[in-house]
Amino acid sequence: MQLRGWEERDLPMLAEIEARCFPCDAWSQEMLSEVLKAPYQWSVLAEEDGKIYGYACLFSLFETAELLNIAVDTDYRGRGIGESLLTAVHEQAKAMGAERILLEVRVSNAPAIALYKKHGYEKIAVRKNYYGNGEDADIMENKL
Repeated sequence: MQLRGWEERDLPMLAEIEARCFPCDAWSQEMLSEVLKAPYQWSVLAEEDGKIYGYACLFSLFETAELLNIAVDTDYRGRGIGESLLTAVHEQAKAMGAERILLEVRVSNAPAIALYKKHGYEKIAVRKNYYGNGEDADIMENKL
C-alpha cells in the first residue's frame, strides 16, 4: 500500500468511495475537484495496484488545520488504512505550520471516534443538526 497525493484522474473513484461511505451526504465529484484546486489544502490517498482504498484531505492556514474528510472504502476497513492516512495528515499539518487539527464527526460514528481518540483527539463541542439527516456532529481537536 502506498500513499500519494490526489490527481484529477482519481476523482471518479474517490466519488464512488465517498458515496459508499457517506450515502446521506456524500461529496460529489465536483466538490472533490474543488478541494483539489483550493489553496492551503493537502490531499492524500492510499492505493495499491491502481485501486484506491481510502483518502483524506486537509485545509491548513496559520496555526489551525481542519481535517475536511477521511474515508476508507467499506470493504477495506480494519486494516490500518485509516490510521496510515491520519498519521500522514498529522505530519503534513505540522509541516504546514499547524499547531492543532479540528474535525467534525457524526456522534453515531463510534469507529471513527475511537480512531480519533486513539490519535489524541478530544471532543471540544457539538454542532447541532450538522448533517443533512439532522444528526449532530462532535467537534474534536488534536493539539499537535
